[in-house]
Amino acid sequence: MKANTHPDYHEITVVMTDGTEYKTRTTWGKAGDVMKLDIDSISHPAWKGGTAKITEKGQLSKFEKKFGSFLSAGIQTAGRQEEKEEKKA
Repeated sequence: MKANTHPDYHEITVVMTDGTEYKTRTTWGKAGDVMKLDIDSISHPAWKGGTAKITEKGQLSKFEKKFGSFLSAGIQTAGRQEEKEEKKA
């Protein structure tokens, strides 16, 4: 194996948005550096009830206006097929 081909793998401190800290090993920065996060699992909407917030902002209705409700249409179509089969029997 060639010498000096891999980056230095060292320990840094990561500071979350709420101020909590943890140590991890990485190739980012230099040994002992501090990485302060602007967005993390505590502050990002995807981890804070993301789907509810998307629904509140009307993103689902915008999607359905643009593309139609093809996801729910498939379910309705399947239900109609079952009803037709039951009537025939």
